[in-house]
Amino acid sequence: MKTVLVPLAPGFEEIETITVVDILRRAGARVTLAGTQEGPLEGSRGISILPEDLLENVLQEEFDLVVLPGGQPGTDNLQKDARVIQLLKRMDSLNKHIAAICAAPLVLKDAGILENRCVTSHPSVQNDMITYKEERVVVDGHIITSKSPGTAMEFSLKLVEILFGRERMDLVNKGVLAKLEFNPG
Repeated sequence: MKTVLVPLAPGFEEIETITVVDILRRAGARVTLAGTQEGPLEGSRGISILPEDLLENVLQEEFDLVVLPGGQPGTDNLQKDARVIQLLKRMDSLNKHIAAICAAPLVLKDAGILENRCVTSHPSVQNDMITYKEERVVVDGHIITSKSPGTAMEFSLKLVEILFGRERMDLVNKGVLAKLEFNPG
């Protein structure tokens, strides 16, 4: 079974978080929402989510993928969390998949794992990126980035394709009927 960690900080972007978790679970991944603090966390639009675990409790587990949702102040909160930065550095050193959407590629930059990598992000932070691409979803090695809440479905399905293959992605998409703007495969 493929395992995925979604670190959740106060101010997360709701669409990006829920879409990723939903689509990856539909594909058969074991997705863990791990809060950076105890209790329900409020997203950037006032929707609260109760994570399944605390980040500190799952840091020693092995994951196939870590996904960072964007949103503000969620991205800022992830950037300030030393545990998140250490996790990303460890995942990168193991060549494990790391994904970030919207403003969250800033966290990858702070972790020092974007050098010589092409990425995309929300246009509001594109000037902070080293090598920026306009595509809606960008895959560069084991780093996957996407633009915004409006690209969350494409991003999530690309993650399914990377973890499980094209057939599984197509099967999941038969149920949700997303119009894909990237070139799968």
